[in-house]
Order: sequence, then structure tokens, then C-alpha cells
Amino acid sequence: MSRPQLVLIALILFYSLTACRSDNNKNVPLAITPPMGWNSYDCYGHLVTENDVKANADYMAAHLKEYGWEYVVVDYLWYAEGLTSENIRFENPPQHIDEYGRLIPSPTLHPSSVNGKGFKPLADYVHAKGLKFGIHIMRGIPYQAIEKNTPVKGTNIKASEIANREDTCSWYQGLCGVDMTRPGAQEYYNSLLELYADWGVDFIKADDMSSPYHADEIEALQRAIRRTGRYIVLSLSPGPTFIGNPRHVSTHAQMWRISGDFWDQWPKLRHQFDLCRMWAPFSGPGHWPDADMLPVGQLSIRTDIPELKPRRSQFTYEELKTMMTLWCMFRSPLMIGGNLPDMTPEELSLLTNKEALAINQRTTGNREIYRSGNTIVWYAEYPSSRDVALAFFNTGDQEVHFRPDLASFGLKGNFRATDLWSGETVAPEEIPIPAHGCVLLKFQSI
Repeated sequence: MSRPQLVLIALILFYSLTACRSDNNKNVPLAITPPMGWNSYDCYGHLVTENDVKANADYMAAHLKEYGWEYVVVDYLWYAEGLTSENIRFENPPQHIDEYGRLIPSPTLHPSSVNGKGFKPLADYVHAKGLKFGIHIMRGIPYQAIEKNTPVKGTNIKASEIANREDTCSWYQGLCGVDMTRPGAQEYYNSLLELYADWGVDFIKADDMSSPYHADEIEALQRAIRRTGRYIVLSLSPGPTFIGNPRHVSTHAQMWRISGDFWDQWPKLRHQFDLCRMWAPFSGPGHWPDADMLPVGQLSIRTDIPELKPRRSQFTYEELKTMMTLWCMFRSPLMIGGNLPDMTPEELSLLTNKEALAINQRTTGNREIYRSGNTIVWYAEYPSSRDVALAFFNTGDQEVHFRPDLASFGLKGNFRATDLWSGETVAPEEIPIPAHGCVLLKFQSI
């Protein structure tokens, strides 16, 4: 075994052991496999409604749940209505808060939340489908809480005493940071998670956390999650997360973004290859670098941002297949961005390929092993067997015919090669790879 392989195995073992620390005071780690679900942002932005969420939950339960898809996540600004691309960056936009300065759902967007019910009715609806419910939150404390000087629940501390007004988000000015050196700061985060746990939240996407990296508030949020005793997956956003301290992020979160917002543009997909190569050694049970949502299907249905006009994904079918293959080989969390009820049979087939999803959920040793010009090869091993998956990518603009040296890729002996997208047995001596496309092969020992 080569020295790079030994180093890689050591890294995987180290981070796997880190992940097996008790989460939420229980002995089973969260997110043993990469989380799979749907997030509302790519198709509804900050304007998603309760009915939109229910429609996507209905579709997931009917068409995707059996393949492992389970999270339904309400993204951005569920606590505000009437915001536009012009006023969304203004300081102190109108937001709904409770008596303890905690954001609560807009009754306009989420009518079942009235009378203090919050997201519990919607979470109950999702749970009744056999699915899990998640929300997006912004780091910090709302400006309305500071202005009203609301109390931190369970203390005599007021919001103004823990607010750090100098620490703001560059793209949304509704909150400012919490000064974690102040009394009452941890108690504020505890009160947030107490509320979310009461609602039945299973997944939190915490934004404005990882770029720049706010270690103190990440730690506060994770402590608050564990205090609830509820299994809640923590996802950090946006990216790129700083790669210089992977132990901290992998200890305090189950997934974290490796890039800025990923959209349906080929240059962005091409760039993900570089980021996935860098982050692959730090991926493992309970800690998953996140290549971001899958912009497949109908996008930006409800938006007033000109560059995000309503459209079907601009990726070609080959590019969509490349995206899905890379995410699976990298073992990224899989969060669908398009509106599920609008999926075409072709798009649905990409999301329900059992063999591709098995690579994402069950393989080990996932990494890039070859790169020359526009040809990139990723490798994955199936546990308890000699079977191997190899993904051959062509990032160029012309079809290539690649003749792989399988022995140099670790394949020795006799194997049968199956194309996992077509299901056909193939001869791997020369592999035609379409422009911007890929070929995903499983090699089974015979």
C-alpha cells in the first residue's frame, strides 16, 4: 500500500472516531451517512409558503422516500414577508419575533403558525409522511429584539446586553452577532433550540456561520442542540468554509459548505471538482463536506432577482449526470434544489438511481485518483468486497476516448464492469466520455 493511501486511511479513521463522539448526549452519532432531502431556496428563495413546503413533502413521500430522501427544509426568511431584492439588505427589515426575541414564522407565509404554534403544525405534517423537518436560521439576534430589549428566556439579561452590533451579515441586515463573552449569550442560543425542538425540528441550516468562520457561535449552537436531547443535524453555511481547521468544523457540525452558492452554470460545476478533491479526506460518518444543493428541475419559481429568473435548470442532461455522479462519489450531502412536483421522468431518474445513491451512502475511500487535462477519475470502494466504483469525467468541450490503466487504479484480477447509469455491461478498455459528461462504472470481482 502506498504512503498516500496510508495517510488517507489515517485521516479517515481519525475523523470517523471524532464523529463517533456522543451527539445530543446519546451514543449514536448523527448523520452516519450523508443527509438527503429537499431545500426550498433554489426554487422559492425567500418567498416559500407553507403550501409549497407541503406540496414538496407530498411528492417526496410518494416518489423519493423509498430511495432514502427524507429531509424537507424551509430556507431563508420564513419570519418575514414583503421583502424584495431592493430592501432585503436594509438594516432592520420587518421580522416576526416572540416575547423572548426569537424569530417566529410569518403568519402570511405560514398560516398554521398563528397563536404561538410556530412551525409545529408544519413539522407534524412532514413527520406524518415519514419524513424529517428542517429550517434555515441566520446567525445572531434580531434587531427588533435589541430595539424592544426583550429578555433572554430564563434570565434577567436583556437582548441589548448580548448583542454585538459591529458583527453583521454582509447580505442580510436583520440580525447582528451574539457576543459569546457576555452573560446570557449561551442562554439565548439555548432558548432558540428549546423552541426549535418544541416545534419538532430535525435539521438546522445555520447561515452566516462559516464564511467568515464564527467558531464561538458555532460552538454555542452545538451546545444548545445537545442540551435539547433531540437529534438535530447541524449544517453550516455559506461557503467556502476555511479548510485550515477541519477538526473544529467536523467536531461541531454534521455538514458544512465547501463553496459559495452553487447554481446551474458549468463554470461553477467545473470548480467543484477542485473543492471536492481538497475536502475528500475530511469526509466521514457524522461529518460531511457539503458541495451545496442540486439545481435540478424548475428553479427560481418565485423571485424578483433578475439574474435568477424562473427557468428549468440550465445544465444539460450530461451536466446533470456529471453533477450527480460527482456529488455521489464525493459523498456530499444531497439536497435537491428544484421544485419536486415539477420533476420530469428524466430528472427523477437521476435522483432515484439506486446504484449511484449506494455509492453516496455506503462506499469508502472516496477520492480523486487521476487528473490529466480534462479527464478526471474518482474512486470508491464497496465495503466487505473487492468491488470498486470508478467515475470517469470529461470537463472539456469535446468528447474524449479514454484508455484507463486499471491496474494503476488498484484493480487487479478479473472484473465485470457495469455502467451504473445505463445498467449495461461494458468493456472498459476504451471509454468514450461525452463533453461535460461522465461514465460511472462498477467493477465487480469475478
